[in-house]
Amino acid sequence: MSLDDPQKQPGLVVTVTEPIRLFLISASNDPRLSEDLRKLALTLSSQSNAPYKHINSIWVGSDVHTRPSLKSLFSGSGFVFDSPKPREKSAELQERLRKLQELAERKEYQELVKDITPKKEYEPFSTYKDQLGFGLHVALTMFTGYLVGYLAFRALFNHSPAMNAAGGILGLVLAMLVETLLFIIRTSDPGLKSPSSTSSRLKKDQ
Repeated sequence: MSLDDPQKQPGLVVTVTEPIRLFLISASNDPRLSEDLRKLALTLSSQSNAPYKHINSIWVGSDVHTRPSLKSLFSGSGFVFDSPKPREKSAELQERLRKLQELAERKEYQELVKDITPKKEYEPFSTYKDQLGFGLHVALTMFTGYLVGYLAFRALFNHSPAMNAAGGILGLVLAMLVETLLFIIRTSDPGLKSPSSTSSRLKKDQ
């Protein structure tokens, strides 16, 4: 029987009450017990908790006529449960938690300095995609204006080629004016962004 730190022995552990302590002290001087059991009883008597199987082994080896009953011996004693060891986090989980913490700290910092740092001004056509989209949009608008003007003058002036061309040019100019007006509105109000720019920014944020 091992006497090295009896509290670390596996099994049920109970608190050492005063009746148990007195029994262990008397058992340490009991000649009926082996030397190992007497040493074990002396060691356990000075501790606050002790394995049940050790106390029971000492009780079994003691004199039947002098030893207390198990019921009276363990009356008032309670069980001692070891708290489970905390689970070790994997390296991948620790890295993820570190990145989440950095992201939370960055957001908290931005929230603190949002009233101090100047807001970023919206720059139209800041990307190649915005420039290409705007160019295609202008070309489509001009073509649509020319086509509408051409068809309108053709219906009004009885298929005159000159008037039809003039109507197309007039529609093209009006379309350019409308597109210029929309461009001025977009650049003056940062909240009105082109759909292509908005979608690209949303994809970056994701």
